[in-house]
Amino acid sequence: MNLQRPLFFLISIFLLTSLACGLPSIPKSPQPTSTAAVSGNVLFQDDFSNTSTGWDRQKNDEGAMDYDAGGYRIMVNAPQTNFWSTPHKDFTDVRLEVDEGKLGGPDENRAGLICRDTGDNYYFFMITHDGFYGIGIFNDGQTALLGQSEMQSSVAIHTGVNINHLRADCVGDTLTFYVNGQKVAQVHDPTLTHGDVGLIAGTFSQPNTDVIFDNFVAIQP
Repeated sequence: MNLQRPLFFLISIFLLTSLACGLPSIPKSPQPTSTAAVSGNVLFQDDFSNTSTGWDRQKNDEGAMDYDAGGYRIMVNAPQTNFWSTPHKDFTDVRLEVDEGKLGGPDENRAGLICRDTGDNYYFFMITHDGFYGIGIFNDGQTALLGQSEMQSSVAIHTGVNINHLRADCVGDTLTFYVNGQKVAQVHDPTLTHGDVGLIAGTFSQPNTDVIFDNFVAIQP
């Protein structure tokens, strides 16, 4: 897929400027609606240049997430904490892609995509900026990796502040994760069948994850 614009441009802006004002808390958009489409059709896409496309916008002591300078930024200040945001859609089978890059904080962080978010449960596809990946599920308040007992390393992941292109396919009970065009994992799980899509970032033992996303797209697989 052709990228709509280079993410390094946004990262360059952030390296020169800081978030100078607070991020407002804005109510969520209306309830999700189902969308049917032919294979290959774009179901939803966002380059985050328009700040009214429905993504969550909030700030609290644990972190913040909001549109920022033409991207979507997630900052997580607390250790062992995830923030995730969705555009409030409802899809069954979907292929997700996004560009992401680290603006600051430790390389041992979390950044990725989610699908079939029901509000309480979702699948996640995560990388860390020190070179690890995992597919997992958050279900009934519990987080579990799928197909692996711990996150695995991959040379496909660009570490540090380098940019990664992530792709997550949620098709039937098959979940497939690609990083920079390389398939790194595929698992099967029948638990979740439909729901919202979105972005996720978080921390391990070290706080202050700061990640920027751009060129999000959801495609009918």
